Amino acid sequence: MKLCWLDVRATDDARSAILEEAIHQRVDGIVAATPEDLETLPPTVKKVLFPQGRPLPEDFGGADVVILDPVAHGEPAELALRHPEVEFGRFVEIIDAPTLEDACQAARNDRWAVLLFRDPTKIPLEIVIAAAARSTGSIITIAQDVEEAEIIFGVLELGSDGVLMAPRRVGDATALKQAAVTETAELDLVELTVTATAHIGMGERACVDTCTYFREDEGILVGSHSKGMILCVSETHPLPYMPTRPFRVNAGAIHSYTLSANSRTNYLSELKAGSKVMAVDIKGQTRLVTVGRVKIETRPLISIDAVAPNGQTVNLILQDDWHVRVLGPGGVVLNSTELRPGDTVLGYLPTQDRHVGYPINEFCLEK
Repeated sequence: MKLCWLDVRATDDARSAILEEAIHQRVDGIVAATPEDLETLPPTVKKVLFPQGRPLPEDFGGADVVILDPVAHGEPAELALRHPEVEFGRFVEIIDAPTLEDACQAARNDRWAVLLFRDPTKIPLEIVIAAAARSTGSIITIAQDVEEAEIIFGVLELGSDGVLMAPRRVGDATALKQAAVTETAELDLVELTVTATAHIGMGERACVDTCTYFREDEGILVGSHSKGMILCVSETHPLPYMPTRPFRVNAGAIHSYTLSANSRTNYLSELKAGSKVMAVDIKGQTRLVTVGRVKIETRPLISIDAVAPNGQTVNLILQDDWHVRVLGPGGVVLNSTELRPGDTVLGYLPTQDRHVGYPINEFCLEK
């Protein structure tokens, strides 16, 4: 989880509602201009004093962190000697090569480096992240909105350690926290025993092309029912007559469910360029990947029925062709048209029913 600092220095009438939302969403830090603005905050949130454009107060109040402009306030290291109970950081505005070097030095040496990049390119941030690769401090990058925050979190794969953002409205704190989630939970995969297969005629199937290379033991979970899915392998393994396409999963019929962000499901037919789906490997490790394209075409279909150790049944409908494959225990690649009763495939059994893709506790019978 990346750090989320909410800047309330410029909020007006909505401040109380924004703060209430931020505390409820457990943002990591609240940034204020004066110690008085931090007094009423609970101890669950880091209190960050950032007196940009103001004199440094003599008393920091209950601030946990003080962000300094060294030209106006002095060096963080000097103040840290006089105030060991407070963590100090440095603010740097990057506008050219010299200030970029200042930012690199801050990221390497200071406990907190709060950075404002004036140009829209993220190349300077990449340089700072690379320069601070072995640093023990944290880089907090100022974002103008949630969309930019999402980009900042992913720069150079590592991303900035955190984002400082001024909310424009109630709801921004929630959106920022969601954008900060860079890791997905592991899933408990189960071994499913195939009970039957059937050729069921023509229908539309979806190939999900992502903006990512899948690993050989990785694919996406797909199923006809929201409570049972089978791990469909990507086209990373060699096939006769065609090149590998390691960004693609020939995922199944368009009605099928797959997992996406925040434990939500999507129909394959809903996916489009920019959608997120969950890539899953044979150990249940997951990551979110971005969809670049979905190809929906009419093809012959095959239905695969399987059963879990607890007796729960699972169904998956795939393109009826030998080159469409699923994964078994140990990463064994299984051609769908060669599956027979008694074969074992890997799957996942979500525990909750779904309403418009969201998990919900209600009665729902899927057949």
